[in-house]
Amino acid sequence: MVELFDLTDKVAIVTGTSRGLGQYFARALAQAGADLVITSRELSRLTEFKQEIESLGRKALPVQLDVLSQSDIDNMVSLTIKEYGKIDILVNNAGLNIRKPSTEVSPQDWDTVLDTNLKGSFFCAQAVAKEMIKRNYGRIINVGSCTCVFGMEGITAYTASRGAILSMTRSLAAEWGRFGITVNVLAPGWFKTAQNAVLYENKEWVNYITNRIPLNRPGQPHDLDGTVIFLASDASEYITGQIILVDGGFTTGATKAIT
Repeated sequence: MVELFDLTDKVAIVTGTSRGLGQYFARALAQAGADLVITSRELSRLTEFKQEIESLGRKALPVQLDVLSQSDIDNMVSLTIKEYGKIDILVNNAGLNIRKPSTEVSPQDWDTVLDTNLKGSFFCAQAVAKEMIKRNYGRIINVGSCTCVFGMEGITAYTASRGAILSMTRSLAAEWGRFGITVNVLAPGWFKTAQNAVLYENKEWVNYITNRIPLNRPGQPHDLDGTVIFLASDASEYITGQIILVDGGFTTGATKAIT
């Protein structure tokens, strides 16, 4: 049974690994045995993390990647094949958010968020899938969020991109399943990252959120390990087009009873 979750000899690309959730995902995959391709728009930001992965006994190939650049995407795939000879796993993690009231969102804001989170994820998946199809094997994990399934004020462009990620994932799963490729969404709940750190400075907000999480706390880095390993491994070979919410029960809509 343990072998189902073993990623030894697998090659995983994780986009956006200079900080935050991308590092959580990459670290977990390496601990399960995978060799990695780690990416950032600035290579210098990957130096320390590369050393960390190598200290775990795994390989880590740093690649410069702006997901808005098709040439960067193509180069990432080319370098991966040159270094490792194959791609088994893609974690489409690179993304961003712009927090503004909807009445203040500019066309440029909208394009920046949608192009990065949705268009970037699609074209990374497309480029990697072309290699996966040759081997009739692949695991594509598109990183979403709870806003794949509900809305939230002040981040309309972001929620639009995450809702679209779920629909895109289902379409790709339907199209690429015949090639042995699974495509799923891993949707974290409330995890403190550089992107949302400003929210955690507000104790009232933290208490508000915690009161709506049945497990009574925001997420911790290790809470994502099992799910990303599961979706990347042979344990999930008959699961595709699905979303797994790692949110402590936040999306149940529950709140604690007042006694």
